[in-house]
Amino acid sequence: MFHASSSTHAAKSADEDALALYIHWPFCIAKCPYCDFNSHVRDQIDHDAWRTALLLDLRHEYKVNGNKQISSVFFGGGTPSLMDPRLVAKLVEEADILWGLTDHCEITLEANPSSVEANRFADLSHAGVNRVSLGLQSLDDETLKFLGRAHDVAEGLSALDTAQQNFDRVSFDLIYARPGQSLRDWQSELEKSLGFGTDHLSLYQLTIEPGTRFETLVRTGKLVPADDDHCADMFELTQELTQAVGLPAYEISNHARQGQESRHNLTYWRYEDYVGVGPGAHGRRLNSATERHKKPENFLSAVQRNGNGLKFEQSLSPEVRATEALMMGLRLAEGVNLTALEKKTNLVTDQMIDLHQVEKLTALGLLEPSADRLMVTARGMPLLDAILPKVIADSLRT
Repeated sequence: MFHASSSTHAAKSADEDALALYIHWPFCIAKCPYCDFNSHVRDQIDHDAWRTALLLDLRHEYKVNGNKQISSVFFGGGTPSLMDPRLVAKLVEEADILWGLTDHCEITLEANPSSVEANRFADLSHAGVNRVSLGLQSLDDETLKFLGRAHDVAEGLSALDTAQQNFDRVSFDLIYARPGQSLRDWQSELEKSLGFGTDHLSLYQLTIEPGTRFETLVRTGKLVPADDDHCADMFELTQELTQAVGLPAYEISNHARQGQESRHNLTYWRYEDYVGVGPGAHGRRLNSATERHKKPENFLSAVQRNGNGLKFEQSLSPEVRATEALMMGLRLAEGVNLTALEKKTNLVTDQMIDLHQVEKLTALGLLEPSADRLMVTARGMPLLDAILPKVIADSLRT
């Protein structure tokens, strides 16, 4: 197995000024009707071309920001479990050669629970992956058909078992608040899921995203989403059941035992630096935003022309960085460290947040401010989308 540390970088401390690395694999077998991610269906994939392109894109980012170690690697998609494990191994190895991986570097790969992909889990583990995020999505066969998933419940649970045999850490996703799903149905499904022994769960309410097939069905009256009150009841039940078994929400949709949080995603939510390579990948590093070309063919052409897949790179003002940090950080149960944000942006707190609104929302029990931190309470989390625009100071939006 590839080890996530390198003697060539031993002089660097384990997590000092570390980066997160995101690698996007854009291909899927089919497009799910709820999905608005950058995913594409192709009959043929030239794996040699993709190996060359992703390595070049990776090396470009190292040239720009090569003075830190990598503390986490995340293969997202698309369906990264369709990647050749040898390519996964090469990309992890190259990241270690370039930056160096910290001790106990978290290396996550998103996977679909089909038997074909589960058969690759042992090879992916040997390639360096030590955490897998499995897209179960539901424990009901009819719902899986509705969601456009290629697996059934039996295949999904078999893949979960295989994943737990091959990886140190396993998480899986479920989608709830589906049309016609009762509170009792969700309670039964969630209670069963909590018995599978994983230390991390991602539990998402079904949202109707623009440009998806579900959005078309809603617009034409062929699909009726769950109403807001029902969704709120389901959210409250989710918090109660997960908290009771030691899997509290550390982020609005993510639950984990203490110490088992996704370290990679915490980097995003805490607004720390991360590098994004591959089609459509976003990055935040050196006070700049980066975005790669989304369409696979356009990404490959850009790499051939320029040695990287960048669509644009843009410096971010302190105001934009503060806004993004607040929008991301208030999703976390730990909230936003305002003292740290002041240092990152050179703005003072009352330039970033509306203190009058914070006082009003605190009186309503929706916010919990302290000397250096601002948190959304458990009561406020279901109202997060309404709270955010009130909390962020008008001066950041001008």
